[in-house]
Amino acid sequence: MPLLSAQIGDTVDEGFAPVRLDTDRGTVDARLYPAPDGHKATETLGVIWLGGVGGGFDSPARGLYPRLAEDLRPDGIASLRVGYRNPRALDEAVYDALCGLTFLGRMGIHHVALVGHSFGGAVAIQAAASNRGAVCTVVTLATQGLGTDAVADLSCPVLLVHGEADEVLTPMCSIHVHRMAREPKKLVLMPGAGHCLDETAEAVCREVRDWLKAQLLER
Repeated sequence: MPLLSAQIGDTVDEGFAPVRLDTDRGTVDARLYPAPDGHKATETLGVIWLGGVGGGFDSPARGLYPRLAEDLRPDGIASLRVGYRNPRALDEAVYDALCGLTFLGRMGIHHVALVGHSFGGAVAIQAAASNRGAVCTVVTLATQGLGTDAVADLSCPVLLVHGEADEVLTPMCSIHVHRMAREPKKLVLMPGAGHCLDETAEAVCREVRDWLKAQLLER
């Protein structure tokens, strides 16, 4: 993956360090939540968080991404939130996610979970299919169906979470992806939750946190 260089800024009050990933296709902005210095898992475990077509650093479930990025740090799990260069181009967004994987790999983080919301679900699946050696698990939240066929080729565990009241992307999207995925896999449908999963934010947080800890810490 042609990641030409990376620049890490100073940590800001929100707990992340801004990252600039310079690639042969342009600059990818990211936010790094490093694991604590000296932790035994600091140099091995990480999560990449991927948003939807809105771009930027959006997060579902009432700030799930920054919340879990902080919650996982004491366990030695670093996090990288990736801001797409073009949030409406799937191939380009997958490229951005792969640049994030390369960046973490250069930091010594070689066991990574990919978490994607909506459009980001397809990004996570395709990125995992392109870099199976580094990806330990994939989590999709209210994923779209388009671009997810590669889930059938994944050998890593897959968690799918979807709101039953999602009017943007029907829960059948996740049901379909779940049917294609290999074991081990898990599908969780949240009653009364819409596309952003805000209505069941606490339940989503528990599901994702427990899954990530199990897949990353209990390997």
